[in-house]
Amino acid sequence: MTDPADDRDHDFSEGEGFDDPYDEFDLDPPELGVDPSKVDPVDSRVVTDTLDEHTIDHEDVDAHELIDVGLNYMQINRYEQATEAFERAASFADDDRVEQEAWVNKGVAHAELEEYDEAIGAHREALRIDDSSEHAATAETNLAYALWEFGETAQALEHAERAVEIDERFAEGWFNRAFFLSERGLAEEALHCIDNAIRLGLRNAKVLEEKAEILEELGEYDEAEEIAEEANEMLEQAEQRIMEDRMDGRGQAGGAGAGGAGGAGGPGGQAPFGEAGEEPLDDLADPGRRTGEERTERDREFELE
Repeated sequence: MTDPADDRDHDFSEGEGFDDPYDEFDLDPPELGVDPSKVDPVDSRVVTDTLDEHTIDHEDVDAHELIDVGLNYMQINRYEQATEAFERAASFADDDRVEQEAWVNKGVAHAELEEYDEAIGAHREALRIDDSSEHAATAETNLAYALWEFGETAQALEHAERAVEIDERFAEGWFNRAFFLSERGLAEEALHCIDNAIRLGLRNAKVLEEKAEILEELGEYDEAEEIAEEANEMLEQAEQRIMEDRMDGRGQAGGAGAGGAGGAGGPGGQAPFGEAGEEPLDDLADPGRRTGEERTERDREFELE
């Protein structure tokens, strides 16, 4: 039997080979170049995001529609998907206001997931874009809420105060400021703030419960008891409406928003704002999705003390 190795007596090419790197077979083509030092190895979206930047024209993407997608995810409690949709909306937005809206909503979605560090970062990014726009007050009060949940109580009060400085008719901002002041034992100032919130139309069970607690701190026990009873009546009515809606087959989840995570006895965050979704069904949920311009038109009739 002949040894196959003995048959290999032909000469192989001794050409100069390929240049290094050889463009046609380079494993790292220029259009997909990524700085490894800036890549988180556990970030599963690196390749997708890199491809997006080079394969999708910004003019072909409607950032408003992406925000609506995120808001719809919020309505069905799919908060992780919502954060991704809002992040994409921010990256494709050509208008600063649209980008800011996307960041604020992304922060709200993170707060629903109790990812308060990420929520803080999203709201700070929104404020970096513009700290005095109609969305800035919402970003500030949501930032205050996330900071409080994160344990940064001193900073929380600062941003709650900033929210009402930007928009003095921002009822949710007045409520958060009242809560933080009450936590510091400044009950008289807290009462003034929560009364402003109520004058501006924010009157639900959560707000009334907080006012009752403030009145108790001030020794106004009779008035506190009346307010507490009104809050309980609101809760009972809300629960009754929910039961009736469910029996009719029309039950829906309560309004999404950072404030929902706070619950009674805590500060509230603004619900996500945009065109998608409906108003909360009950008084247990935090106030609805009103931007600064909408608040101004609705609240002109109220006078603050």
